[in-house]
Amino acid sequence: MTDTHKEKMKQLQTKQREKTTQAVDADRGLVLVHTGNGKGKSSSAFGVVARALGWKQKVGVIQFIKGKWITGERQFFSKFPDDLTWHTMGDGFTWDTQDKDQDTKAAVAAFAKGRQMMESGDFDLIVLDEINIALRYDYLNVQDVLDGLKARSNRTGVILTGRDAKPELCDYADLVSEMQEVKHPFQAGIKAQRGVDF
Repeated sequence: MTDTHKEKMKQLQTKQREKTTQAVDADRGLVLVHTGNGKGKSSSAFGVVARALGWKQKVGVIQFIKGKWITGERQFFSKFPDDLTWHTMGDGFTWDTQDKDQDTKAAVAAFAKGRQMMESGDFDLIVLDEINIALRYDYLNVQDVLDGLKARSNRTGVILTGRDAKPELCDYADLVSEMQEVKHPFQAGIKAQRGVDF
C-alpha cells in the first residue's frame, strides 16, 4: 500500500514539474475576478493584499459600495501606510442609499480614481472591491471598465470583487473564482460577527 502511494505521488510530481516547466511568465500583472453568491470574495482579495505586502509590493484598494463603516481589514491594513493606498468611496449598501444618481456618481468617481492608480505605474496590485455590484446596477459601463483594465500599467495586477460579475469581465480575466454559498449563518438568523464578517 505504501509503495503504491509512493508511486502515484511520483507520477503526480513528474506531471506537475512538466506543467511548471512549460509555463511562461506573463510579464504583466494579472486580472482576477472574485464573484459568486457565497461569502469570501473580498476576504480572498484581502488575503492577496497581505501576500503582496509580504513581498514589499505597492498595493491600492478602492471600495465601491461599502461605506465608511469600521472593518477589521481596514484597521489592520492601516498599519501599512507606506505600501498601501486605501480609498473607501462608496456610500454604503445600495438598499441603504436608494439613490441611483448618487450611487452612479460615487461609482464613476471611484473608478476614475482606480483607473488613475492602474495607469500610474506606481502599484503592483489594485483591488476594485465590489465593482461588480456597481456594474450589476449599471452605475458603471462594462466597456469603460474593460478599457481601464486594458490601459493599466504592465506592472499592475487587478482584482475585481462582487457577485454577478459581467461575462465580458470574466472572459477578459486571467483567473475567475466563484464563491458558492452552501450554508450561511444569516439564513439561521445569526448576525454578522466582528472579526469574521467585518
